[in-house]
Amino acid sequence: MRKKLLIPALLLGLLSCNIKPTVNQSLIQFIDSTYMTNNFYDNTRTYELPVMELTVEGEVANPGEVDFSSLPKHSVIVKEALLDSTGDGRFTGAFRYDGYSLFDILEKVMIRKANTDEFSSIIDLYIEIGNDKGEKVVFSWGEIYYPNNLHKILIASNVSRIIPSRTKELWALPESSRIVAAADLITERNISDPVRITVKSYPKSILTVKGMSPIYSEKILLYKGKEQIGELTSIPGSIKNETFNTIFYGRGKGIHSTTPFTGVLLREVLVKYYPVNRDDLRFGIMCITGQDGYRCALSYSELFNRNDQQEFLLIKTAEGEDGGLFRMFAASDFFSDRAIKSVSGIHLGY
Repeated sequence: MRKKLLIPALLLGLLSCNIKPTVNQSLIQFIDSTYMTNNFYDNTRTYELPVMELTVEGEVANPGEVDFSSLPKHSVIVKEALLDSTGDGRFTGAFRYDGYSLFDILEKVMIRKANTDEFSSIIDLYIEIGNDKGEKVVFSWGEIYYPNNLHKILIASNVSRIIPSRTKELWALPESSRIVAAADLITERNISDPVRITVKSYPKSILTVKGMSPIYSEKILLYKGKEQIGELTSIPGSIKNETFNTIFYGRGKGIHSTTPFTGVLLREVLVKYYPVNRDDLRFGIMCITGQDGYRCALSYSELFNRNDQQEFLLIKTAEGEDGGLFRMFAASDFFSDRAIKSVSGIHLGY
């Protein structure tokens, strides 16, 4: 421990005597705070990333350019990995990013939904973010505005490495601004130089029957595009139940219950129908529908590609139970609005 404290102590002593110290420059990145504070994430040099002009368009009443000067900055810490040929992640580095959150960027956007006459709620909205290289990624409105942990998706303007204290590996730094999705396990959505955000509602017309009671669906139909690829009438016995303790709180009605939810991880049920691939990780968008037409949008990544274990549950009720046979619960969300009763359809589109 004395050896570790020697360099910072020496520097402080020299500085107090107004003597300019001469220090090996390779040590500077570790001296900043590694041994002087308890923060592991600010002890290396921070680099600026040029941010491109960014416009918001689509189903909004006030499209236009984003004014970054009026927005606060947030920080996220990320372990980045890209999908490799085996389907696993190829680690590319650990970083702290500072930048502007999608929450703040879209906060004052006035939504003008294309399907508002059919379904007025915002929970079937999503955004598509693109760059001038033709790359695009999607995020559901819910993963921006509903999660327990806000401001986790940024347009990065600064980056610094999180360097292992023993190996001192220096991972390659990005050279330009990028989308950073801090909750993603495989960081395929972290594309560079975003220039446009397009707000969309899920492009499928679904019959909506408000106040349907009782409500029940005996199966879930699974679709990829327009093609039905399967159906669910039961949960495989090989998938174990999980219990999530929760305070179930709605944006409109407030507290519903504090009863735990028990079910299986939805991604484990669906992965054989919707196997992981790069395109789906980047721009797969899903719509979960109830028998009454109530629905919500999920990005493929927020369902299949989380690093925070805040999962979606599929809950099987008793035969004939009102609101059954299947329900969905979103453990990631602060509000209960994306909990779907009597799930009747799951759609994957682009």
